[in-house]
Amino acid sequence: MTDDAAVVLEPGRQIQTLDELTDEQADAVLALIEDAARTDGTTAVSEQGRLQLRGGAREGIRHFLLTSDGRLAGYGQLEDTDPVEAPAAELVVHPAMRGRGHGRALGTALLAASGKRIRVWAHGGKSAARHLAQVLGLTLFRELRQLRRPLGEYTAPLPEAVLPAGVTVRTFVPGTDDAAWLAVNAEAFAHHPEQGSLTQRDLNDRIAQPWFDANGFFLAERDGEVIGFHWTKVHAEQQLGEVYVLGVRPGAQGGGLGKALTAIGLRHLAGAGLPTAMLYVDADNPAALAVYAGLGFSTHEVDLMYRTES
Repeated sequence: MTDDAAVVLEPGRQIQTLDELTDEQADAVLALIEDAARTDGTTAVSEQGRLQLRGGAREGIRHFLLTSDGRLAGYGQLEDTDPVEAPAAELVVHPAMRGRGHGRALGTALLAASGKRIRVWAHGGKSAARHLAQVLGLTLFRELRQLRRPLGEYTAPLPEAVLPAGVTVRTFVPGTDDAAWLAVNAEAFAHHPEQGSLTQRDLNDRIAQPWFDANGFFLAERDGEVIGFHWTKVHAEQQLGEVYVLGVRPGAQGGGLGKALTAIGLRHLAGAGLPTAMLYVDADNPAALAVYAGLGFSTHEVDLMYRTES
């Protein structure tokens, strides 16, 4: 672990910039994130960001710990792994420590560390986050919508899964299908750096999570080659089923495979007794929004990304 900086902002408040966290520090950050989520109704740090709290140093990842009188009051993460896009950041301040300038201090530190070229997520699009973005001189860049639809016998019927000719579907086998899935994922999300750049380490992180269930991870094959997939996820505490990741290899698109895989996953989640399904989609993807609207989904909340002008 390296301590790149311990910047004193005012008496009793400082920010440490670290390449990796100890287990104790990671536990404290996760507790802070959970406390904030209970207050805000949404998680301020993404799943990828939370996974990156453990497992040692990761290339391009830096952690920012803001303490006030020795107490962890805020956390920020900077991810500089995209060769083209500006570094991406997330930050959160403990609910009991808000209104004291900690968010602005963290944001300023992240902005400085990025070379004043940054993208910042505001999950849930809360007014305080929008205000902080304005204070830091950031402009709205991206809107990610969370869509939901009810499941169950008293809701709109789920679509039938009609597979293209020659396509079969089976479930993912960890350790056997890893390379094939990573390859298809990279092709399907070549335009989406956050998803398309996932590595074996990222996949391993997710397989190790308590929520992982290979029975809800579907692979579509033609002539023994993986051409698409639908990975579902269950949020047990919230009783939510998620269309976690759904992708089709570019050469296999346009034949109805995506719709069929969506139906297979939704039927799996409904069969597990979950009352609601959710998914994320960019607001500037009208084709996907139209497809999901036709499947009974509607907007539940939005995540906003802000960036510096460059």
